[in-house]
Amino acid sequence: MPRSRMLAFTLLSVLLAGQALYSAPATKLVGRTTLGGADPSVIKAGGQYVAAKSVDGGIAIRTAATLDGIATAAKHQVWKDNGGLGEVWAPEIVYYAGRYDIYFSAGTGAAHRMYHISSASPDTGYTAAAKVALPNDKWAIDGMPFTFQGQRWFVWSGWAGDTNVEQNLYIARMTGAETTTGSRFVISQPRESWERVVGNPYINEAPTAMLDPSGQLHVVYSTNGSWSDKYCLADLRLRAGGDPTYVWDWYKSNGCLFGSYQPDMMAGWDPTLYVDGPGSNSFVLTNGDIGRSPPSGNRFPTMYHAVAKGTPYSWSARYWYTGSAVWWSKTTYRRADVPGNTADVGYSLKFFE
Repeated sequence: MPRSRMLAFTLLSVLLAGQALYSAPATKLVGRTTLGGADPSVIKAGGQYVAAKSVDGGIAIRTAATLDGIATAAKHQVWKDNGGLGEVWAPEIVYYAGRYDIYFSAGTGAAHRMYHISSASPDTGYTAAAKVALPNDKWAIDGMPFTFQGQRWFVWSGWAGDTNVEQNLYIARMTGAETTTGSRFVISQPRESWERVVGNPYINEAPTAMLDPSGQLHVVYSTNGSWSDKYCLADLRLRAGGDPTYVWDWYKSNGCLFGSYQPDMMAGWDPTLYVDGPGSNSFVLTNGDIGRSPPSGNRFPTMYHAVAKGTPYSWSARYWYTGSAVWWSKTTYRRADVPGNTADVGYSLKFFE
């Protein structure tokens, strides 16, 4: 869709029960020859927006005074795969303990593992890549660190074994920037019917942690094939007082919260109008810190990748888009496969193009 047409459209949605009035179209951030691609990661740190992207056999950083300014910001290559690790995927940037940390996956085929680089400056001076020591040392991508209730955690997408049957979401306790302790714990598997419209393999990937206004932990993730217009965002919500390592304390949205395929959407959530297959969302948080998540009622910025509506869906057709989200209160997530607590009521998210 032409940029001018996107910008000309204004989406007005009156939200219920004291929620915010939202107005914003989908806006392609990038030109076809600059930042086209996948897996945006953007934070706000030091009064500027900082974006990390896999490019040119490594990782580049762009900084800008505004979110839209990332589109024209100079590219600073901060790391190159000179050691021949392989494909470099989905760098995730955070600012923690006075340093910029970038986590990314590198490897070929079953060799993909998580790596880490760090610097005191956002766009220069990064360390050499060090492998993140995750429990079991299995295939791993899309890792993200965060702090919850005083504990540093790492969440990622990985395989249960050594073959590509399905991608699950795992969590582990961190003891340092590149070290973990104890076991890895599965918190989500792509077992719901709406997560299995596209498979071979079935996937849960691109987890992004967030705190809602009541302090409950969420992990927003992408499901259905990333090579398909059925790709979408869904949500895991940890019950109040729940244990992040106990899978049955996590409640999953009953469908996609942000997607373009109507049959997969959660009841009460509408499909996109201007893009297909949105996924790999990044909440644009201060320092990438979930403890500074946006409050209730306020729309807050997101970035995601998608394909413009009407364009044949392919990896090469993906672009970064800006969007917004609001917290949506009193939302019930239900499950029928375990005894006991089969429903949980709390905040969910409404996403807007």
